[in-house]
Amino acid sequence: MSKPPVGRKLGQKVKKGKLKASSRRWIERHINDPYVQRAKLEGYRARAAFKLLEIDEKHQILKGARRIIDLGAAPGSWSQIAAKVTGSTDEDVRVAAIDFLEMAQLPGVKILQLDFLDPDAPRLLMEAVGGTPDLVISDMAAPTTGHQKTDHLRTMHLCEVAAYFAVEVLGEGGHFLAKTFQGGTEKDLLTMLKQNFRQVLHIKPASSRQESVEMFLLAKGFKGRRAGQTAGLDEGREGTPDFDPREVDSEEDQA
Repeated sequence: MSKPPVGRKLGQKVKKGKLKASSRRWIERHINDPYVQRAKLEGYRARAAFKLLEIDEKHQILKGARRIIDLGAAPGSWSQIAAKVTGSTDEDVRVAAIDFLEMAQLPGVKILQLDFLDPDAPRLLMEAVGGTPDLVISDMAAPTTGHQKTDHLRTMHLCEVAAYFAVEVLGEGGHFLAKTFQGGTEKDLLTMLKQNFRQVLHIKPASSRQESVEMFLLAKGFKGRRAGQTAGLDEGREGTPDFDPREVDSEEDQA
């Protein structure tokens, strides 16, 4: 992906005022981020759009997608892209998005304001998307605590639940993309994905902030389900860690 254009002069400072030093640094980084500026110029709701576009540029996961499910969708930049590539409209909805946070409406996107760990979420998503999805994308992340191991475990649980859901619902040849953290994906999850997809890899897109520990787990080419086969979705949803999955890391997911 080409270097993002700069829409304003970089290196701007925020007056001290009553802001905490950490808050001031975050705001300065945000307003001076070229991807934030590019998102505004191109009409995307968040800089996260370029993470998906960059991954697609190399791996072609959006090509030919007819129906897409977007997990942890707020504020909606991935859903914007999904609606465009699928040709989804309000009359023929082909994109379903879910997030516990309120999300402004998008043309061609059925939005569910619901916790993805809610038992009814899988059924409601499938009803909303109107058919078998070719792509499941997840930008879900647990709130960061500053303790790397804890943050990793919490987000990996969401990644695992999303992965089992993808295997339950994807059409043959479909793809799954989900946020994870550096530190290694659990062996059992990787084994399950490798059994069900033709290729599994980790990606760190250039548009992901250099200091961020986030990565993306990509599983390409779903092999399809044999008669009577299930991915054990209910099993994957058990053992929820003691945290509130309705919260999000606003700095990474919504910046």
